[in-house]
Amino acid sequence: MDPWQSFQQQVLPRKTSKENLDRFIPNRSAMDFDYAHYMLTEGTRILAFKNKAPAPVELFPRKCFSPEQAKPVRPKRHIPQTSERTLDAPDLLDDFYLNLMDWGISNILAIALGRTVYLWDASSGSTSELVMVDDENGPVTSVELGSDGKHIAVGLNNSEVQLWDSTAIRQLRTSKGGHRTRVGSLACNNHILIVEEWTVGSSTMTGHNQEVCGLKWSASGQQLASGGNDNLLHIWDRSMASSNLATTQWLHRLEDHTTAVKALAWRPFQGNLLASGGGGGDRCIKFWNTHTGACLNSVDTGSQVCALLWSKNERELLSSHGFTQNQLILWKYPSMMKMAELTGHTSRVHFMAQSPDGCTVASAAGDKTLKFWNVFGTPEAAKPAPKTNPEPFPNVNRIR
Repeated sequence: MDPWQSFQQQVLPRKTSKENLDRFIPNRSAMDFDYAHYMLTEGTRILAFKNKAPAPVELFPRKCFSPEQAKPVRPKRHIPQTSERTLDAPDLLDDFYLNLMDWGISNILAIALGRTVYLWDASSGSTSELVMVDDENGPVTSVELGSDGKHIAVGLNNSEVQLWDSTAIRQLRTSKGGHRTRVGSLACNNHILIVEEWTVGSSTMTGHNQEVCGLKWSASGQQLASGGNDNLLHIWDRSMASSNLATTQWLHRLEDHTTAVKALAWRPFQGNLLASGGGGGDRCIKFWNTHTGACLNSVDTGSQVCALLWSKNERELLSSHGFTQNQLILWKYPSMMKMAELTGHTSRVHFMAQSPDGCTVASAAGDKTLKFWNVFGTPEAAKPAPKTNPEPFPNVNRIR
């Protein structure tokens, strides 16, 4: 037999084989379906010898996303771009080095127009005249309300300082001989009155060689900042002053500004942080740690810095400017991102003052106008009921 033929017979199945069919037909004659059903349903139990797999851990618990637990998103605060009110301020001196407006805790705003100091009661809208000085003594060169909101210090061009009771409209005393020139800045701290480089009832503080144009006490009343036309910024510590000493040495002398330093503002609730602003050739706002004397940051604003105010409710700083924009700028602190630019004045915005509740800012400029801005807003938890007080100056749209 041929070997190949023999191999085919051994390996290849025959066509007649049942296993060579194209499909499988099972033989069910030996199957007992009733028994099988019994064993699956009623028979021996199937036991599990392994513990169940642990439940998966939720990386982000559902309660974090529940509406009840979600923190509400604070809506973006609207900052009005225009002033709420504008009043005429005739005879307001267009002088960068003076300080002619202040707003005290009793809600009284004091402003000097030429030789006269006027008081506006923001609660009632009424106005009154505090004092009109003589031609030979005037004009008024500085105004400062005391920390009690009752006493007012008035600096004059003839180097005198008058202390007044604003409630009784009565002059309490006059200080003479402390200066050779005009009194351009004042700073009150309880019963201590700082008048440029000398103190009523205390020692003399000497450090500037030109006119002092900025004076501010810290909130604690422990430190005093002074800025001058000599480009210097001094930090004084009250504990270093003594009536037994002829002069008091400064704590820090800061020489970073390149022009006059008038704008000064201590940050509320952080007693060692001071903001200062330079004049037209400097244009910078600088931030200082007054404990160490270190400059923390410096921002070029692009124009003369006339005044600075911190918000009492937010981490914000407001600056007023002169040449060339004559605007107010609201900054976010500490990023110093511009939040808003408020325009409306046509001349240098020399003076700013803040209401006791920290919401309203008054600005006075060389264009002889006084504007009120709702720039800092009202805290959500303390929004007052709508005011029913009459408008200030209802008969005339001017401050006198």
